[in-house]
Amino acid sequence: MFCSTALAARIEHAEAGLIAAGTEAARQRGGAAFAIPIGGGAACFAGENSPFNKVVGLGFGGAPDGAGLDAIETAFSAEGVATQVELSHLADPDIGAMLTGRGYVLVGFENVLGRPLDGTEHRVAPRGVEIRPSGDDEFETWLDVVVDGFAAPDTQGVAPHEEFPREMIAAATRDMATAGATRYVAVHDGVIAGAGSVRMADGVAQLTGAATLPAHRRHGIQTALLAARLVDAAAAACDIAVVTTAPGSKSQENVQRRGFHLLYTRAILVKPAPEPTA
Repeated sequence: MFCSTALAARIEHAEAGLIAAGTEAARQRGGAAFAIPIGGGAACFAGENSPFNKVVGLGFGGAPDGAGLDAIETAFSAEGVATQVELSHLADPDIGAMLTGRGYVLVGFENVLGRPLDGTEHRVAPRGVEIRPSGDDEFETWLDVVVDGFAAPDTQGVAPHEEFPREMIAAATRDMATAGATRYVAVHDGVIAGAGSVRMADGVAQLTGAATLPAHRRHGIQTALLAARLVDAAAAACDIAVVTTAPGSKSQENVQRRGFHLLYTRAILVKPAPEPTA
């Protein structure tokens, strides 16, 4: 699958929308939060140690000027956190040089993979497994399953450059659901054994996490969860599904086995917050 700069712009716009919406959900819960538009993307802060604390979607709406970067760096510094930019390698090439010239340091990468949705998707029904939308009455169970999955990190491939406390993963997952992600559960032998979600925006289906409880693994639950989300996304007129993984990870290997292609890579660049003055 070929990824043009136009397709990358669509995906990055959807990503910025997701993180900004999740940040707004965090703000509505009463926490300190901001989402500042910049360079076609957004600079977001959703509380200390939040996975949403970053600049996303940058570089597809023109390169930011120095004043714009000054403003977001000041906003992050006021919260005592570094400014982290996730920059697609298909974005405006001048931005990387601009950031490194301002003291940003490359700390890692993440891969964006996708597959077209063309109506050939079909559901998968392993024995004893049922995939269904998740109701509000079981939200906490859904949340626990997803968070438990994130608590068991992928050990294959490149190690992530940061880790998050369990409570912040739970808060971000809750906010992502509030931001419009459709929730699913997998029932295996009568109990909820897996969970996942998808957010659909502008024809892009963003796979926003899935997990299976250890006791129920190797029964085809992840495959069935993925298939259900792809079928429903295609029915909702999405033409592409995307997922973000760590480079060389088991997650990347699994989705590539299921028809996803590597579209582009995001460089993760960080500028530390200034040390507080005495």
